[in-house]
Amino acid sequence: MSSHGTEKFEFLEHTADAQFRAYGNTLEEAFENAALAMFNVMVDTDSVSDSVSESINIESPDLDILLVDWLSELLYLSDVNHSVYSTFNVESIKEQDGRYFLSAQIYGETLNLDKHEIDTEVKAVTYNQLEVRKLSNGWMLQVVVDI
Repeated sequence: MSSHGTEKFEFLEHTADAQFRAYGNTLEEAFENAALAMFNVMVDTDSVSDSVSESINIESPDLDILLVDWLSELLYLSDVNHSVYSTFNVESIKEQDGRYFLSAQIYGETLNLDKHEIDTEVKAVTYNQLEVRKLSNGWMLQVVVDI
């Protein structure tokens, strides 16, 4: 997958916020793993079932903004639906006429505080130290979220 083997994501030291790197053989897989990392900041995603699903379609002017828009949309859906998500299927990321289009299905369940222990609330996705990098054997995405 990457120089990190089968690792989907890793958390990095950050003074005030949460920072992580997500990896994938494909850009779609890296975006899926970035979403998984962000939700793992908030809750143990292993405790989340796949009883609800949402379709997501996003259009952005470049890959950096697409990554922020993707994660921000997930936070928005989590907030308005009072849900947590644990399975992310990014069906495609395509570039057309200088714009990027993401299509995905996400799965999770309604937040249940008896079942889901909230670790840290993610308030926003930032552009601080944001990185989308093509590696020789896949992709690496670096994200800082405001907690």
